Amino acid sequence: MKLFRFNGGRIGVTIGGDSYDVTDALGIATSMWPPVQMVQLIAHFDERMAGIEKHTKTRPIDDLSKLRLETPIEWPNKLLAYPVNYVKHGLEMNSTNRADRNGFFLKANSSLSGPNDPIVLPDLPGREIHHECEVGIVIGKGGRHISRADAYRHVFGYACLIDMVVRGNEERVMRKSYDTFCPFGPWIVTADEIPDPANLQARLWVNGELRQDANTRDLIVDIPEMIEIASRVATLYPGDIIATGTPEGVGPVKRGDRVRIAIEHIGEMTLDVR
Repeated sequence: MKLFRFNGGRIGVTIGGDSYDVTDALGIATSMWPPVQMVQLIAHFDERMAGIEKHTKTRPIDDLSKLRLETPIEWPNKLLAYPVNYVKHGLEMNSTNRADRNGFFLKANSSLSGPNDPIVLPDLPGREIHHECEVGIVIGKGGRHISRADAYRHVFGYACLIDMVVRGNEERVMRKSYDTFCPFGPWIVTADEIPDPANLQARLWVNGELRQDANTRDLIVDIPEMIEIASRVATLYPGDIIATGTPEGVGPVKRGDRVRIAIEHIGEMTLDVR
C-alpha cells in the first residue's frame, strides 16, 4: 500500500493499483493544527484502515498525476539522520566522521517539503549547497531500547528523501535545516511492499546527469542498527523519520537545476531548484 497527502492535506491510499481519497472516511480535518493527521493514522493504522475501501465516504481517484502531492508527513515528532554512512562517501569528503562512530543528528522538522515543492536555496554567496540521495525510514510502532532483531517490526514504511546541505563549518544541524532542505515522498510505501530493505538501489540525477547510484547493502550502519542506536537515546514514535545517509557522488546544485531521485520499489520525484 502507498499512503500520500495531496491538495491541502487530504490523505489518499493506493491499494493493488487502485487509489482512493480516504480523508472523509477517516474523519480527517485537514485544517487541524498541528498537522499530525498522517502521524495519527500511522499510529492506529490497522484499526483505522480496516474495510476502508468499502467505506461509504471513500472516493476513488482516477489519475494521481492530476493531484498536487505534498510531503506525506508534515509534523513528525523527530527527523533523524546518519552522517557518512557509506565508505566511499567518507572518502570523497575526506571525512573522519562515520555513522558507526558519530551516531545520528537531527534536522529541523520544518525542513520537510513535498514532491511538488521546489528546493529553495538560501542566499549564501560563495557557498556550495549539495544534494544527498537517501532512503527515508518511517517508524510505525514506537519504542525505546529496540533490539536489532526486533527493528524491522517497528518500521511502517519507506520513502524517497533528499538531504540538502550547505557545506561549511557551522553545526551540521544548522546547515541541513533550511526550509525545503528535506524533500520527502512522493508517498510512503508500506514495509510489506519492499522485498528487501537491505537491497534497494537509490539513484539521483541533476539535469539528467546521474550523480549518485548506490545500494543499501553497502550501508555502514544498516537499517536495523540505525533503529537500535537511535532508540537507545530517544523513544521513537509513530511517524518519526530516519534518513539513512548518502552514498558517494554528492555535488552542488544551483538555481534552475532539476533534481530527480528514484529508489526501486519506492518511487521517484523530480524537483526544481530555485
